[in-house]
Amino acid sequence: MSLICLSDFEAYAKDHLPKATWEYYAAGADDCCTRDDNLLAFKRIRLRPRMLRDVAIMDTRTTVLGTEINCPIGIAPTAFHCLAWPDGEMSTARAAESLNLCYVASTYSTCSVEEIVTAAPDGFRWFQLYVYRDRKLSEQLVHRVEALGFKALVLTVDVPYTGKRRSDIRNNFRLPPHLKVKNFEGVFEEHCGPDNYGVPANTLDPSISWKDIYWLRSITRLPIIIKGILTKEDAELAVEHGVQGIIVSNHGGRQLDGELATIDALSEIVDAVQGRIEVYIDGGIRTGSDVLKALALGAKCVFIGRPIVWGLAYKGEEGVRGVLQILTEEFRLSMALSGCRNVSEINRNLIQFAKL
Repeated sequence: MSLICLSDFEAYAKDHLPKATWEYYAAGADDCCTRDDNLLAFKRIRLRPRMLRDVAIMDTRTTVLGTEINCPIGIAPTAFHCLAWPDGEMSTARAAESLNLCYVASTYSTCSVEEIVTAAPDGFRWFQLYVYRDRKLSEQLVHRVEALGFKALVLTVDVPYTGKRRSDIRNNFRLPPHLKVKNFEGVFEEHCGPDNYGVPANTLDPSISWKDIYWLRSITRLPIIIKGILTKEDAELAVEHGVQGIIVSNHGGRQLDGELATIDALSEIVDAVQGRIEVYIDGGIRTGSDVLKALALGAKCVFIGRPIVWGLAYKGEEGVRGVLQILTEEFRLSMALSGCRNVSEINRNLIQFAKL
């Protein structure tokens, strides 16, 4: 079977994963309006290509927080990769390492951070973090990943409570007994109450606020990136609180249904930060021209979530590598056809929003 675009991988995963697993990955909150709008919003943007620009030699390299990567495409943090492929996040890490791309490992991994580092010792990795009621849990994770050579912390800020994902409720979704949230192995052994995606319910701290950014800065030397910002007001506060980056994200449409599509929120955030910190984006990126549009609107790098899981479901590491290579080649072609020889030539002059 020849898979030539990301939607081919999606179709394969839908056909081959168990129904509850597929619906867990695919789920959005409530009516899934925001999940779907993440994709539709890219289609409302048109490109204004330039011709006769000598695109014989192309260069997709860029940097994030000073580290060079081969392409401005990274792997967003998503949970439970072992549901899609037996060695899960280890395959994901190896694929990212082989292509010199950034992999953001999820707290809710089914492989431990130690296993991920062992699988891909030379990979470029960030770690996605939540703030828990028991701050020691968060602090211990921070110190573990810092010691293991992770290069940044990605603090998810849009989950004071978990969004209502109807399919997970209908399916009574639970991790199968052979899988665990490996980063918490041994931590919740005594717990026998209800759980929420592999950890005890009410573990997340809904009182999280901007003062916790100062707390996090006090316990680590790693750069801090905030994931889940959608407004210029919060972007300004992020800069004021000394973080190094923002991921414009709505959690794949899995939290507040009806909120902004990420690509629609990007411009005001880029304008607000005025280059003081780096801005990235996830949500709805399915083609190379989507990557081009995001960069033209000011994103330094894009991150993809669900397509990585589709790649895992297809052929593990090879499937993830296939997804990333296809997206990279599509991006290279979109750049060339738009008259951009390198990433620095991509700018807002490429963009026209379609008239409704």
